[in-house]
Amino acid sequence: MTEKPNNRIKKAFENKDWPEIKSSNSWNIFKIMAEFVEGYDTLAKIGPCVSVFGSARTKPGTLYYEMATEIGQKLAAAGLGVITGGGPGIMEAGNLGASKEKGASVGLNIDLPFEQSSNPYIDHDKCIDFKFFFVRKVMFMKYAQGFIVLPGGFGTLDELFEALTLVQTQKTAKFPIILVGSSYWTGMVDWIKNVMLEQEHNVSADDLNLFKIVDTADEAVNEIFDFYSKYSMSLNF
Repeated sequence: MTEKPNNRIKKAFENKDWPEIKSSNSWNIFKIMAEFVEGYDTLAKIGPCVSVFGSARTKPGTLYYEMATEIGQKLAAAGLGVITGGGPGIMEAGNLGASKEKGASVGLNIDLPFEQSSNPYIDHDKCIDFKFFFVRKVMFMKYAQGFIVLPGGFGTLDELFEALTLVQTQKTAKFPIILVGSSYWTGMVDWIKNVMLEQEHNVSADDLNLFKIVDTADEAVNEIFDFYSKYSMSLNF
């Protein structure tokens, strides 16, 4: 362990008096409130949107980057805004596609010590920087009428299972959750079915109907359209 992490650990465990702890907590509450206010105020104006998720590490010119661009473009052409995490990779591609059709291109950027910076395809008035992951995830959920999830890492899985959990527990109305890339997602889905469902009984069979797997941009976008041909669009909670 390097000296810097050691110093951080020591500092974390230093004795703090109660007034200092209360003051720190109070300021954090105000910071959290400010992020909610900015997010609600900005996103309430943009109309129906779809959140597009995926890896920040996906390079331009690759299959899923190009597919995310096409998805963003098709959504915007149909009058839907695109919300991404605001960074590079799949997020950049989704915003790029939306910007090509002059659609609402939203970026919910997160302050990280590595890798994340805003991509250049976000509308200047729809780029929001967050410090707190949980506030950012509320914005993804509240203002999206669907999730399209391309291959990604831990952050993508976090966002995916957040959405699945809220729909499963009926904390939000059911909305379309689309996984793009059967070769990427099938192994995870097989594990959910074979281990979580059949072996351990930790989910129900109906939970496997909360999402769809597709392989093309057209299929992903059509799943959104098909869903809302039956249901009206509304805020999620």
